[in-house]
Amino acid sequence: MVTRTLIFERHGAEALHADAYLPESSTAAPVVIALHGGGWKGGTRKAYQYLGPLLAGRGYALLAADYRLVLREQNRYPAALDDVRSAIRYVREHAGELNVDPGRIVLLGDSAGGHLAALTGLTERPHVKAVVGVFGVYDLVAQWQHDLVSRPHDNISSAFLGVSPAENRRLYFDASPISHAITANAGPAFLLAWGTHDDIVDPAQSEAFLLALKQAGFYARTVVQAAGHFWIGDPLDEPGSHSGHFAARLLRFLDDRLGTA
Repeated sequence: MVTRTLIFERHGAEALHADAYLPESSTAAPVVIALHGGGWKGGTRKAYQYLGPLLAGRGYALLAADYRLVLREQNRYPAALDDVRSAIRYVREHAGELNVDPGRIVLLGDSAGGHLAALTGLTERPHVKAVVGVFGVYDLVAQWQHDLVSRPHDNISSAFLGVSPAENRRLYFDASPISHAITANAGPAFLLAWGTHDDIVDPAQSEAFLLALKQAGFYARTVVQAAGHFWIGDPLDEPGSHSGHFAARLLRFLDDRLGTA
């Protein structure tokens, strides 16, 4: 495995980095662009420090990418979405240097990163072959309603979009992946993972998104565990590790839909 940290985009003085975990191979590898969670305002690409080496050892490149985080009124939607598109563009333009296959791009994200992966995958269909969402936010109105009860002074959807649904319901609709799970967008395969005890993002969001994908004709598979939130970055080899359970099924999904040959 080869590891390196690269800059894939700049916004003025701010540079966006990606940690690249690259297999040592003579052939171009499928590439997973991984997007961390954190309510669109926090988190770090180090969440994928364990999955990156695992995937590289199995012939998949992984780029754990930054995106602009919301800071009061700055970097609100669609800034982070634009950064994911920049990461895709960088991979396509530097495929030879990275030794990756630009025709086999996967987006992987957890929580807010799952939202970005799903929304980008559904709206950048020619360039994304598969999407992996881990306890993702797929319906921003549902998340807004959930946060009214669970954290009324920290509503991440309002902070991300800058308004409430009462002020601009159409914006919430357009920014929600579930709105784009339609037949015309069918193409990328989906793997959705979530925990049944998640109190940060209601599991009902994943269930509703899965149903919408299936109704629209998408290939969709699941990994459901008796787990809460915040496990994607845990060590894979701990006894009973939720991340380890997921990782084995992620590899099976990738082998099935992309292959490493």
